[in-house]
Amino acid sequence: MARVRLSVAERRAELLTAAVEQIEARGVAAVRISDVASALGVSNALVLYHFASKEKLVAAAFAHAAEGDLAHLRGLLGRRTTALRRLRSAVRWYAPTGTAKGWRLWIEGWAAAPREPALQEVTRELDRRWKSALAEVIAEGVAAGEFRCPDPAATALRLTALLDGLAVQLTAYPGAVSRARAQEWVDEALARELGLAAGEG
Repeated sequence: MARVRLSVAERRAELLTAAVEQIEARGVAAVRISDVASALGVSNALVLYHFASKEKLVAAAFAHAAEGDLAHLRGLLGRRTTALRRLRSAVRWYAPTGTAKGWRLWIEGWAAAPREPALQEVTRELDRRWKSALAEVIAEGVAAGEFRCPDPAATALRLTALLDGLAVQLTAYPGAVSRARAQEWVDEALARELGLAAGEG
C-alpha cells in the first residue's frame, strides 16, 4: 500500500509528534534521529531534510508540545466565567494531580536546557508565556474585586514554582507525596496568594 503524500506542514507535524513521543520514552540525551525515523517508517535523511540536526529537532519538538499546552491554557482562561474559576481550572489542569500530560517531557527539557541553548530558549519562552497568562487573569480578578493580590506577576511565579516542584516529586519519586495531598497544597497556596478563606480557592 502506497504511503499517503503529506504536505510540508503535515510532515513536520508528524515528525514533531513522533519526536515528542521518543523524547518522553528515551530522554533528550538518548534520543536519536534514527529513533524518530524508525517510529514513522521513514529515512533519517527525511528527518534531517526538515530539521538539520538533532538539536534543532529537539527544540522544535518542545516548541510543538508547548504550543499545544498553551492553546489549552488559552481555552481555559478564555471561558466566560469569573477570573477565580478560570484561574482555578488552569491551575488544577496544570498541576501534576490534574489531567495535564507531558510532565516527563518537561522535566527532560529542564534538565537538558542548560547545555542546549535552542532548547533553553524554548523552555524559557513557554515559562514566560504561562506566567504572563496567569498574571493577566489574576489582575482581572483583582480589578473585578473577586480577590486581593498586590503583585500578580509574583503570585504567578510562586504558583508555577510550587506546581513545577510538585511535578518533579510526583514524577521522579512516585509515592513521595500523594496526589491528594499535593492537590491540597496547591489549593491552599492559591487561597493564600489571593487572600481567600480556606476552601474558597
